[in-house]
Amino acid sequence: MSKSLLIPAALTLMIAPAAADAKGCIKGAFVGGVAGHYVGHGHAVLGAAAGCAVGHHRAAVAARQKREAARQQPTPAR
Repeated sequence: MSKSLLIPAALTLMIAPAAADAKGCIKGAFVGGVAGHYVGHGHAVLGAAAGCAVGHHRAAVAARQKREAARQQPTPAR
């Protein structure tokens, strides 16, 4: 991994602890930070913030779908 990728990744991990409890945020922030880095100068932080929001949203949707699928499962007869 080159130094140019490590800097946005380190910045992302320093910014994200406030939202670390949000599922999907860290992974989304990392991906968004790297993508923002490739878009242009100064976009890594913006990409990390957007990635955190998108990652959290996707994790929330997946959790909701999992809860609804579990609720629709028939309970076994005793």
